[in-house]
This record gives sequence, C-alpha cells and structure tokens, in this order.
Amino acid sequence: MTTEKNKIEISGLDLYYGKFHALQSVSMPVQKNLITALIGPSGCGKSTLLRCLNRMNDLISGVKVTGKVLLDQSDIYSPTFEVTELRKRVGMVFQRPNPFPLSIYDNVVYGLKVAGMNNRKKMEEIAEKSLMGAWLWDNVKDKLHHSALELPLDQQQRLCVARLLAIEPEVILMDEPCSALDPIATMKIEELMLELKKNYTIVIVTHNMQQAARVSDFTGYMLLGKMIEFNVTKDIFTRPKEKLTEEYISGKYG
Repeated sequence: MTTEKNKIEISGLDLYYGKFHALQSVSMPVQKNLITALIGPSGCGKSTLLRCLNRMNDLISGVKVTGKVLLDQSDIYSPTFEVTELRKRVGMVFQRPNPFPLSIYDNVVYGLKVAGMNNRKKMEEIAEKSLMGAWLWDNVKDKLHHSALELPLDQQQRLCVARLLAIEPEVILMDEPCSALDPIATMKIEELMLELKKNYTIVIVTHNMQQAARVSDFTGYMLLGKMIEFNVTKDIFTRPKEKLTEEYISGKYG
C-alpha cells in the first residue's frame, strides 16, 4: 500500500537469471528512516533483492526484471529513470570492506571528485562531516593521509560508510555488513546503523537472526526466491504467522 511513510515500495517483483526464476512476485514496503532486514537461508534471494533496489543486477548479463520498485513513488525500472542518479540516492555497503588503495581522505572524497568537485575546502568539510557521521573521525583525524588499507576491518567498513555518506544518499543498502567482523566490531557497526537511521533509510541483508532482531524495525523472511512473511520485527520473531517462518526462526529449517 502506498503511504508517505514508505521510502521504497516493491510490488510484484520478478527477476530471472536467464531461465532461472530467482525472485518470484516479491512485494514489500521499506519505511523511511527505519531499518528493514532481509533474512533467510543462503541462496534464497536476499542479496538479489537488495541489489534490485539500486539496479546493480543490471550489470549482470541475462538478467530480466519485471514488476515495480518505487522510490518516492517513481519507478526506478522506468526507461526514463536515470540509473546514475539512482545510485547517488541509493548507496550500498558490501559484505567485506572494500576501501580503495588510497588515503583515508581520498577514499571519502572519491565520489565527490568523480562528480567533478574540485573545491578542496568544501571537500575537507564534507570529509570531516562524513567521517563523524560514520563514527570514525576521532580514530583517523590525525592520519587522514595514511593508507585506508592500514585500518582495522571494522574501521575499514565504517570508512566505506563515510565514503557513501559523502555523496549524500537517501537510502543505505547493507549486504551482510558484519560477516567479516568479530563480535565487538559487529556491535560497533550495529550501533552505527541505529544512529544512521535518524537521517537515512536502511535495508540490510543478514544471516544473523540475532542481529536482525537487535537492529531492525521490520523483517522479511525469504525462501527460494519468495517473500514468505514480512512484518514488524518483534512479531516475526515472537509470533510469526507462517509455519515456514516459525520453522526457520526456531532452527528447524535453514
């Protein structure tokens, strides 16, 4: 159902890799300034669905998508929707931190330079603001021109978030953002997510059901390319409506 609270609305979404029907009539809302989690066993379509939200699947040959994905009521799969603009508005943080082999500062301002900005004072202001937004400024303010690859993994992941914040997205997609991190680093990223949702809409894919329960407001359980159940996170984990959801949550399946 279309409401002003929904930043994204997915309706009847099907995706094919060649003849393989990877997503089957998926529908769900993504509410503004909340965290939506996608859970389910490996290969169920979670990451494929996530990549549909900024059309990253377009980069794979043989992919066919039908259905609608509305961003602020505009269909991102319309021929008139500008994909470059979409990826500015809907950014992505990947499973493993992927900083560029550049300085910390150059990582953060990379997207600004690509967009043509050359005002160094402005870029320095944006870099500081973005690093503060990713809770990284205090760790790196005295070593901005050191290699980003020298940072610990959790700080590399937060740097990737800062790089994203610099281009001012509206939606942040996170594909297993903590899978390469230890429990303490995971906790820091989860705290960051909860802070970021004050200003951004967040969709995460996670295999960690406890993580989904801790940080998300809504959760969708996927199985074999289908959205089995979508609901408020607390209800998904305490009183699921679908037997398949209950079996997965209780550990009987998956």
